Amino acid sequence: MFAFEFMRHAFAATGIVAVLSGLVGYFMVLRGESFAGHALSHVGFAGATGALLLGVPPLWGLLALTVAAGLAMGLGGRGTTQGRDVAIGLVLSCTLGFGLLFLHFLTTSATRATALLFGNVLGVDGAMLGWLALFGAACLAAMAVLSRPLLFASLQPEAAEARGVPLRAVSTAFLAIVAVATAECVQVTGVLLVFALMVGPAATAQRLTASPGRGIVLSVVLAVAEGWGGLALSWWTDCPTSFWISALSTLAYLLACLPGVRGRARLRA
Repeated sequence: MFAFEFMRHAFAATGIVAVLSGLVGYFMVLRGESFAGHALSHVGFAGATGALLLGVPPLWGLLALTVAAGLAMGLGGRGTTQGRDVAIGLVLSCTLGFGLLFLHFLTTSATRATALLFGNVLGVDGAMLGWLALFGAACLAAMAVLSRPLLFASLQPEAAEARGVPLRAVSTAFLAIVAVATAECVQVTGVLLVFALMVGPAATAQRLTASPGRGIVLSVVLAVAEGWGGLALSWWTDCPTSFWISALSTLAYLLACLPGVRGRARLRA
């Protein structure tokens, strides 16, 4: 399968997205912000359909609207779970309405709209791969700077605030990174299956180890394995790549939930 350029592009794109998703997803699950990632994927659909309607590449619409929504969610929350969920819900409902409106007028691009919903990693070309690598590297660099205060704020928010960590600024910056990661993940799994790479590996890793360092590494490894495994199984079975990625992600989580597996993981931790 590596004799074909589109498969090489697909594996490279999936690897880039999986590394970023595994890292960002770990903090997202740790902070209890899975709903934010889910909401941003649907926000991205509105941005992508709006871009298609204007004749602009959908990736730019995805990035623009998801980053704007991530900033709005971070700035709109009042630091409490209730305030954050209200801000996320309002942004989600508003952008879903616009997405429905844009989809109504997309009478000539139904195939492209379907690809946004379920992903089309086999359609990634060299130019798109370059952009994915660029934005992925930028997000990884931002996470390298943000990771220490973010981890402190996630595990001990009161102590972090007392030590002078700007909780709202950290949360807003992180949600902006989540937005970019979500926009990239949509290219592989589609809007409806973003959880497969953004949440599944991270949740599995946190089931298996309590150590943040080992958990982050395991989350990234699982995301890459599930992404590449889904591509290989898609090649051999002719079933959609997104289906296999979501199936592998779910299977890994279910295996991690088995009592014996969790018990051994706790002993190692």
